[in-house]
Amino acid sequence: MTITAGPRTATADPVAHNYNPLPVVVAHGEGAWVRDVEGRRYLDLLAGYSALNFGHCHPALTAAAHRQLDRVTLTARAFGNDQLEPFCAELAALLGRETVLPMNTGAEAVESGIKVARKWGYEVKGVLPGQARIVVAAGSFHGRTTTIVGFSTDPEAREGFGPFTPGFDVVPYGDAEALRAAIGPDTVAVLIEPIQGEAGVVVPPAGYLAAVRSACDEAGILFVSDEVQAGLGRTGHLLATRAAGVEADVYLLGKALGGGIVPLSAVVADAAVLEVLRPGQHGSTFGGNPLACAVGRAVVTLLADGTLLERARTLGPVLGEGLAGMVGHGAAAVRGTGLWAGIDVAPGSRPDAGREVCEQMLRRGFLVKDTHGATIRLSPPLVITEDELRAALDALGRILAARA
Repeated sequence: MTITAGPRTATADPVAHNYNPLPVVVAHGEGAWVRDVEGRRYLDLLAGYSALNFGHCHPALTAAAHRQLDRVTLTARAFGNDQLEPFCAELAALLGRETVLPMNTGAEAVESGIKVARKWGYEVKGVLPGQARIVVAAGSFHGRTTTIVGFSTDPEAREGFGPFTPGFDVVPYGDAEALRAAIGPDTVAVLIEPIQGEAGVVVPPAGYLAAVRSACDEAGILFVSDEVQAGLGRTGHLLATRAAGVEADVYLLGKALGGGIVPLSAVVADAAVLEVLRPGQHGSTFGGNPLACAVGRAVVTLLADGTLLERARTLGPVLGEGLAGMVGHGAAAVRGTGLWAGIDVAPGSRPDAGREVCEQMLRRGFLVKDTHGATIRLSPPLVITEDELRAALDALGRILAARA
């Protein structure tokens, strides 16, 4: 059967409808602020889902990109480049690990982590070929590839994309006993978000991550922490796992690692884990490209300084206290840590209550975004000031109270 395209209609949108953005078209950004095509200013409280932790066009990051643009941007891994090894060494040192596998997007980091965990399971743990299993959590969001959405519990992310890859066991998030019970002789890893971002900034119960660590140790398997959204300063700490006093075996990084300039992600672990990959077994044309590595090195320098981490720790209580007062006044519940929060909006008359509040915030000059209908996520750039944050909280509080 031959399928032919029909004539293009005058109303056809050239952009595929896989997003439903708010009605604003951004043309310029600096720090925590953006301007639209008509010159209106907005305070960005989303920061590219944590990709813009350092704000828009951070001067140290744009300078690094400009310098590298004039030198070389891509060699492919068929050859070396002078930014790759320094980037990997500096990121490994920052995280206290030995080896870095650079990739591009967060989903690629997760896919790479899955491949590494399975191969480690076969070569080191001794699981029979084709039998490796990974324990994952309900409500998780690790990306959009077919493998990843196959173990998602979000119908919107999953439906219509099967058949799916087997080998994943889904347990309730935050339930350490259910996780422990799901680990069997063929389990090679536990893959979780230390804080679930897309689900609405869901923070696990105290002691949960330590229990995950203990269960992995007892079973002799890998603890793989997806820090794509939670890591690199969002919680006021380098890693959300470490903020809970816990070390993972494998860290998956993305978003903020590229400074909001280029896609850059990484799998970070000790050599005993990543050495299971040998030449020809995994790769990426753009993974480890010199432009991304140059920006990534500048990101590592900013993180090593610690100033922005301290700012997130300082402003975190301001955000938390401001939101706590909204519960019962238009907000059904709030959660969060550092400069990261989820607000469950009281439903009111619209099923998409979160979207309604975001639209009202937009009209007042603040950019926020809803998730799952009635939840709003706040993840402002770490460069936001206390006055800017308080102004946003005041606007949000007024909007929610008016709906109560």
